[in-house]
Amino acid sequence: MNMIFRMLLLSIRSKRGRRVGPWDLGRVRFRVKFTDLDVLRHMNNGRYLSIMDLGRLDLMYRSGMWKKLGELGWYPVVVSQNITYRKSLELGQAFVVETQIVGHDVKSFYMEQRFVVKGEIYARAFVRARFLKKTGGTLTAAEVIEGLGVADVPANRMPQWVQDWSDASTLPPTRAEAPSIWPGPDSH
Repeated sequence: MNMIFRMLLLSIRSKRGRRVGPWDLGRVRFRVKFTDLDVLRHMNNGRYLSIMDLGRLDLMYRSGMWKKLGELGWYPVVVSQNITYRKSLELGQAFVVETQIVGHDVKSFYMEQRFVVKGEIYARAFVRARFLKKTGGTLTAAEVIEGLGVADVPANRMPQWVQDWSDASTLPPTRAEAPSIWPGPDSH
């Protein structure tokens, strides 16, 4: 439930917040709550992923993308993500989630997200997202850019390893077979 309250509060704050462009760096402040903790009394690794959703939502709200996507009947989905934890976030600690689109390929957009405390990176993630139509089907990055009327698409700032990671971690399309076969003598 606590994420629902955070999302409601975020939507109110984002509507009143400073406007940004879709390619700008978005920043949103949080504080570690008791419900964010795991048994080791630091923020649970899964909670980072949920809070990253809020960072992306804030960027979409404040850039006007969320409203336009709704009008077009489109919505984003996370396809894959990679996160590296550097330092633990503890109860009551304030932190900022920074979100920025760092590039795109034909099908997907890539974002970098950072958990920052007093200018220091505590965790960093890369997220690959696609856009789907509520009526069914997927959109290319070019269709999304055109549909949103986004001008001045910056040059790709995406590190090559992110594209390599995306290529290596991609699964077959949903309509193709994807059997679970493990290598080795004990796999059945």
